[in-house]
Amino acid sequence: MTTSLSRIRAASGAPARQRPRDPRPDHGRPIETEYRPTHPLDLRRTVLYQRRGAGDPTMTTDAAVIWRASRTPDGVATLALRETSPGVVKGAAWGPGAGWALAQLPALCGAGDDPTGFDAARHPLIADAHHLNPGLRLSRTDLFFDALASAIFEQKVTGMQAFGAWRRIVSWFGVRAPGPTPRPMFAPPTVEEWRRIPSWAWHRAGLEPPQSRAVVECARRGESLLRVIAEAPDGDAHERILTSLRGVGPWTSAETRIRAFGDADAVSVGDYHLAHEVGFALTGARTDDDGMLELLAPWKGHRQRVIRLIGASGVREARRGPRLHPEDHRER
Repeated sequence: MTTSLSRIRAASGAPARQRPRDPRPDHGRPIETEYRPTHPLDLRRTVLYQRRGAGDPTMTTDAAVIWRASRTPDGVATLALRETSPGVVKGAAWGPGAGWALAQLPALCGAGDDPTGFDAARHPLIADAHHLNPGLRLSRTDLFFDALASAIFEQKVTGMQAFGAWRRIVSWFGVRAPGPTPRPMFAPPTVEEWRRIPSWAWHRAGLEPPQSRAVVECARRGESLLRVIAEAPDGDAHERILTSLRGVGPWTSAETRIRAFGDADAVSVGDYHLAHEVGFALTGARTDDDGMLELLAPWKGHRQRVIRLIGASGVREARRGPRLHPEDHRER
């Protein structure tokens, strides 16, 4: 039960407008399914990688339940996931896109992640992390534009700034998610609605002009961009398409492919911390992007998997200075 990329297209919707007072949608009866993966699955570590900060309006947790609101090709959907017993994931979904969301559930849980050819034994830290985290899978959403927009938000700023701007824009211009969510949740705008967000809103949200222009420029490509991405094979072809867009470089391309397509080989070159973390974990010393790529080369095809295992290992370099406190230049 998987969803092909050929189904990716922009969902239609009304022109963008701010919606802070949308009425709470009717809950209705959900449609439900059970997913029984044939591989070990750490549900929370796998799926919550898609969350954009603790205040993400599209994703939250409530006790043992993971909630996700999305704008599917068939309309808005809210998906609730919980592990009812070892190896059994129950999914419930509300909204016009509920069927699509449930059909895509296995991919969200890493069903399409193929570790064939991955040799964890090349490094003792990777071998240990792989042994201790057998359920870590690479998730994919198959919702390309949402992943692209959120990656652009995170360009050259702190996570706090990016997540705050994402929370504001999606809450203002998205649509209220259906279902009994534990707090108000919102699905992202449609591609056309992204294009029509006014300049004052980007400023109020705290997003810098280069990032807002990049989102709008990509949204102008709309259906044609989604169609080209859907027809292209994964990996290098996606990277070429993405980096041909104005305002999208290798880092943004990699972050988009990791979340939308579960690209097991994507490396976010240009990340402020990543090269240091990889270098320290694998050699005990910092390195730069070229050094990181050299260290990861033996795992070609699985470099993102190695990066995720490094994150799961808990190995971190001691912090060298105080945490950055970003300035806020918005008018009050």
